[in-house]
Amino acid sequence: MADSSSSSSNNSSSNTAAAGATGSHSSCGTGGGGGAGGTVGTVAHDGSAGAAGTKGASELVKGQAFDVGPRYTNLAYIGEGAYGMVCSAMDNVTNQRVAIKKISPFEHQTYCQRTLREIKILLRFHHENIIGINDILRARRLECMRDVYPFTYIVQTLMETDLYKLLKTQKLSNDHICYFLYQILRGLKYIHSANVLHRDLKPSNLLINTTCDLKICDFGLARIADPEHDHTGFLTEYVATRWYRAPEIMLNSKGYSKSIDIWSVGCILAEMLSNRPIFPGKHYLDQLNHILGILGSPSQEDLNCIINTKARNYLQSLPEKPKIPWDKLFPKSDCKALDLLGRMLTFNPNKRISPVAEEPFTFTMELDDLPKEKLKELIYEETARFQATYQGS
Repeated sequence: MADSSSSSSNNSSSNTAAAGATGSHSSCGTGGGGGAGGTVGTVAHDGSAGAAGTKGASELVKGQAFDVGPRYTNLAYIGEGAYGMVCSAMDNVTNQRVAIKKISPFEHQTYCQRTLREIKILLRFHHENIIGINDILRARRLECMRDVYPFTYIVQTLMETDLYKLLKTQKLSNDHICYFLYQILRGLKYIHSANVLHRDLKPSNLLINTTCDLKICDFGLARIADPEHDHTGFLTEYVATRWYRAPEIMLNSKGYSKSIDIWSVGCILAEMLSNRPIFPGKHYLDQLNHILGILGSPSQEDLNCIINTKARNYLQSLPEKPKIPWDKLFPKSDCKALDLLGRMLTFNPNKRISPVAEEPFTFTMELDDLPKEKLKELIYEETARFQATYQGS
């Protein structure tokens, strides 16, 4: 039951990608998918025009070069996380501002895995409540992508804020809570229908625009739902999301199901009702104490769902704790919302409510055991498939 997580701050820039390092420019340049009209020209690293580019197509943002012109210009910094920087930009084809995520996925195996997972999923998912990919820019040749030009740019719809930032600044009305929750569950139903677990749902991964449209983002930790898969390394990836973890994640190494995402949505609903996290644990034992302090001690039936003997014995050794009624915690909240909250925040994952539908499609996505060089090739192939699809349309 070791917990390798850092402090559970909910940094809203983490959904935008990670610190990409700047480097010397390359004649390999970038190629774009042209999803809304044409390709992006190459840009020489000395600043001169590439084969289809224009001089000055590269823009500096906080010291980092974004080689995304001539189609994307007038860049403005948005934020950055562990994997890169995100800027807004003007798309000169659609005349709309977009978000561009610059990532350098080849520095570490984990970065490769997360980048490939997200690209594979988002190129196949098409839903109003899931962020999509508008364009991908990367080196035109695999050898350049590996060595000289290791950056990939992902272009997405620009959303003005996220739920984390929104909850920091204002109290939500019941209508807003209902509408946001509806969109979260609608998107999650689609995700689960493909037999995929998001595994990192939290307020900062829920993007919102000025008309209250909501889109789920950051699929870097997503997995195919497999009850037999060994998730021993899961906590090493799970860095800043402790507050939204289902209890079985901390107690078991196997057997995760779609219900872990339902738990996270329950935590998000509670946070929308009160503007504060419901289980703000400082470490994994403190996290369990917060959960049991509200839900009460698990029944014997609930304990039986824990396959880890040491974890089960630990819970049985704790003093008995009573359940706190939801209407005591949220006295001003709608009774129907609290009923739904109780169905989501249930200790036993088998008893949680589920939004799942019939599976319209599935695909394989287990990448844990692949070497970094193979992951690079797969990222190149996925982005090439995107470019071939949209340039040929």
